[in-house]
Amino acid sequence: MSSIAENLERVRDEIATACAHAGRSRDSVALMAVSKTHPAEAVLEAIAAGQKLFGENRVQEFAAKREGIIDLQGAQFHLIGPLQSNKTTRAAELFDAFDALDSLKIAERLNATCATLNKRLGVFIEVKLSHEESKHGLSEAELPALLEAVARLPQLQLRGLMTVPPFTEDPEGARPYFARLRALRDANVAQHPTLTELSMGMSHDFRVAIEEGSTTVRVGTAIFGKRETL
Repeated sequence: MSSIAENLERVRDEIATACAHAGRSRDSVALMAVSKTHPAEAVLEAIAAGQKLFGENRVQEFAAKREGIIDLQGAQFHLIGPLQSNKTTRAAELFDAFDALDSLKIAERLNATCATLNKRLGVFIEVKLSHEESKHGLSEAELPALLEAVARLPQLQLRGLMTVPPFTEDPEGARPYFARLRALRDANVAQHPTLTELSMGMSHDFRVAIEEGSTTVRVGTAIFGKRETL
């Protein structure tokens, strides 16, 4: 069985190859190691292998995990799953960014907590581009209004857009969704200059996402192996 360090090296090489194929600089794509459901020991192993950016899905799970990580060594943790309003305070305390914002109510609560913490929180707005009931995010039609509202909240910094396309065995099936998210970013970045990033692409389709302009790929299984059951 490959170690986490070996898996990270392989994924980094694959990202570099995809960037070269797309005519992009390797530095233009960040690797987020999705450590949800994996223990603190796995995170520490990844940190030791030089990984700095991590994604977690649940506030309470990461709160417990964080206690087992004494020294973050410069690592950053983003919340990439949906956030309930009663957990916004803890989320603002724990995370460096929230990558799945789709509600003004949540944005306002995060802004209020960050004001008391004297903290500025980076946010990605999650856009739902499919009709799958299981997917989260706001619609394309709702995006402009939320962008305008969040831009007026001083403790939040708009950083980009995020999406999760429907799973298809053929990664090419995700391409239209990635292309659409890029188009939405491009249509709004002039009015919101900090809206430069695109969080899209996971273990099986990140190569296609990079070709379509992703700036952050979220990779879990290819690094940590099969998820542990909670």
